[in-house]
Amino acid sequence: MNTLFTCSIDDGDPGDMRIADLLQRHGIAATFYIPVRNREGFAVLSAGQIRELGQAFEIGSHTLDHCFLKSINIEDSSYQIIEGKHRLEEMLGRAVAGFCYPGGKYGWRDTELVRSAGFRYARTTMNLCLDTGNNPYEMPTTCQFYPHSRSVYLRNFARAGHWNQRTEILRLALRHDNWIDRINAMFDYACESGGVFHLWGHSRDIDQLDAWDQMDAFLARVAGRLPKEQRVDNGQLAALRY
Repeated sequence: MNTLFTCSIDDGDPGDMRIADLLQRHGIAATFYIPVRNREGFAVLSAGQIRELGQAFEIGSHTLDHCFLKSINIEDSSYQIIEGKHRLEEMLGRAVAGFCYPGGKYGWRDTELVRSAGFRYARTTMNLCLDTGNNPYEMPTTCQFYPHSRSVYLRNFARAGHWNQRTEILRLALRHDNWIDRINAMFDYACESGGVFHLWGHSRDIDQLDAWDQMDAFLARVAGRLPKEQRVDNGQLAALRY
């Protein structure tokens, strides 16, 4: 089975425009999950920037204002999910099919609300996976573009379950001290074994880490190993696998 690569960027930070430039330079598809505003006070993309980004990439919803759904009641969760979708669709002039749970904080009622709102799929923050799972409203990932400690990987592994399918990727994550070496090793393993490598991250983190060169180098690695038809956005991946 051919390996597929997908990439998703969360939170709608203005730095997403810089990531978009890198992605386009390397011919890599991606999905940007964008809240209309951010309740934590962080800057978000303007409507014009969202429309510009949407000309080249899939745009998904990230609630109305980056709200952790598990912390609010069902009425507020429904409003966050529906209104975030509606506002983005008004800006873009087309349907928004994908959703991402802010902070990975959600419950079973929220997956049902996302489905009822008309989304086709939703992405989580479960790491260490080389598949899409069985539930289109709980799409997992492989790793975040961030220098997590080993303890973070272990906690994510223990909390999210599906341990048999994730054990080998966990071993790779624990084997490498340098976080870029870790991501490269996981990607190389995916290329050799087949499946889906799903990278996700935040442009704000890349900026704070001054890791733009590292992101550029990793995307070049992806483009050098996988043909363009094997580089898909989250929506394309969902359509292929669910």
